[in-house]
Amino acid sequence: MKELGEYLKHTRVSNGVSMEEAAEDLELSTSQLENIESGNVRAFKDVYSLKQYVRQYAKYLGLDPEKVVDEFNGFLFEHTSKISLDDIREAQRKLEKKEEKKIRSPYTIEHKKEMPIWPFIFIPIAIIMLFVIVYLIVSTLNKAPAVDTELMPKLREEYINEFTY
Repeated sequence: MKELGEYLKHTRVSNGVSMEEAAEDLELSTSQLENIESGNVRAFKDVYSLKQYVRQYAKYLGLDPEKVVDEFNGFLFEHTSKISLDDIREAQRKLEKKEEKKIRSPYTIEHKKEMPIWPFIFIPIAIIMLFVIVYLIVSTLNKAPAVDTELMPKLREEYINEFTY
């Protein structure tokens, strides 16, 4: 980033533009432009906004902004590929600690909704019991009364005798 900053500074000076004039035209502070030209990336909180500042600055100086941004992206890739996994984990732990310290309103807390397990057990058992009950009712209704065929002639005879007298 230092080489890119020096290139931007050299271009600004060769164009005869002062630091204050460039800062005023770009609506940036002179300290921001000084940090860009010195390659001080840590002075910026957000790398993406820094990228936009570099793009605007390159365009302002009459350079090809895409080429300058490609150089900036190359620096970012080179810089971030050197970060160890331990550093990444440590940064993640710090971020989690910050999250824990935040005061949370009961209105903004995201609640995780857990699915209860009882419907997955109760509903199938209830359906099986319902089928068993329906089967028992239907089987008892369809059952014809057991008639003894030996008693049939005697019953007919009694029935006929009742009406003949």
